[in-house]
Amino acid sequence: MADQDPQAGAWADETSDIVPEPSASQATLEPVDGEFTVAGSGEWQNLPDAVEDDLMVINMGPQHPSTHGVLRMLLTMDGEMIVDNQPVIGYLHTGIEKNAEFRPWVQGVTFVTRMDYLAPLHNELGYCLAVEKLLGIGDDVPERAQAIRVIMTEINRITSHQVALATGGMELGALSAMIYGFRERETLLDIFEYVTGLRMNHAYIRPGGLAQDVPEDFVSRVSEVIDELPGKIDELEDLLTENPIWQERNVGVGVLTAEQCFDLGITGPVLRSAGVAHDLRKSAPYCGIEQYDFEVQTTDTADAYGRFLIRVREMRESIKIVQQALKSLPGGPVMVADKKVAWPAQLALGPDGLGNAKSYIGKIMGQSMEALIHHFKLVTEGFEVPKGTVYVPVESPRGELGYHVTSSGTNKPYRVHVREPSFVHIGAIPAATRGLQVADVIAAVASLDPVMGGVDR
Repeated sequence: MADQDPQAGAWADETSDIVPEPSASQATLEPVDGEFTVAGSGEWQNLPDAVEDDLMVINMGPQHPSTHGVLRMLLTMDGEMIVDNQPVIGYLHTGIEKNAEFRPWVQGVTFVTRMDYLAPLHNELGYCLAVEKLLGIGDDVPERAQAIRVIMTEINRITSHQVALATGGMELGALSAMIYGFRERETLLDIFEYVTGLRMNHAYIRPGGLAQDVPEDFVSRVSEVIDELPGKIDELEDLLTENPIWQERNVGVGVLTAEQCFDLGITGPVLRSAGVAHDLRKSAPYCGIEQYDFEVQTTDTADAYGRFLIRVREMRESIKIVQQALKSLPGGPVMVADKKVAWPAQLALGPDGLGNAKSYIGKIMGQSMEALIHHFKLVTEGFEVPKGTVYVPVESPRGELGYHVTSSGTNKPYRVHVREPSFVHIGAIPAATRGLQVADVIAAVASLDPVMGGVDR
């Protein structure tokens, strides 16, 4: 039977001389019309994943349902064991910090609220507190605005923890946990939309106070939702806390001791799961949150299971804070009295949603030319902030969220740099996953609760 020799281009029988294929360690270099074509195999035995060390490098992400966004991890594996794990970031880069430096101070709020998109109100608060410190008006912000800030950010803490627990459960096969988490989150996002007009990325907290006051039935409506939450959290705990499968997948996984947290700059629930009762709401309180009764939750497990317990308990503590703030909510304005800072001007919630107050529009358009000019300049140019540099941290759902802001004395920031907890926690992935198996990487990363909008800011 004859075969066709692909190199000779002729028919040959079985007894013909066959040109041998290049060996694994050989490569052929043949000139064709002045160009060289390399064929054959390379020196495979010299590659890092060769037989000698029995290691292989694989990608997890950036398109992966369990990396909490576009996170890529380069896993160096010895069989199923993780020898090293190098996170690769930058796939969601938005340039939020730099964009904020080219806009008037108030417009910076619309950028930072999109940074950690699961905790937009905490980013708004941190940025505004920094601007207010530069302006020297921190003590002038009305008490009503401060109390509403506390209520909204603590509700935001609950919604963020619900996403962390829901997605973490889904990734480990607990689909009911995902349904429970997102079900309760929807009721709270309805409150955000009711107050600010938006479910996320609100730009509601502004330098000097709030964009507008809350609706008249705010207290009763929020109380109705908040009072039902403890029972809903009980359902989640009944499903997971004593669940043997959930414990097997989380206990002893992603361990980060207190010493490792200190070395890596880890804060928030991850640090508190290692037994360290550090919470900026206690150690460096803001917005009058020190007047409310709540406890800093800790465990000593230092693992993924402990972080689950911390987030569940913190939701209950946030409920306590919101309930206290609602009962003692003061009256009065929600923006500083200085009209050179109080931007935007009066807003009101009309029957068709957010809009300008008719009385204010009537004044600037038909009664006072000076008021119209002031409104125009404040909206188009903004206000100037004295020269200086400040660093203001707040306790976000993921840990210390700090705003380092510099003013050169103009109507725009000179520098906006954010100490973002998700970015810091991504740096802990190698330590938290080394020695685990591939399936455990999912639980370990989920327990860190990174949000890539904050990482790739």
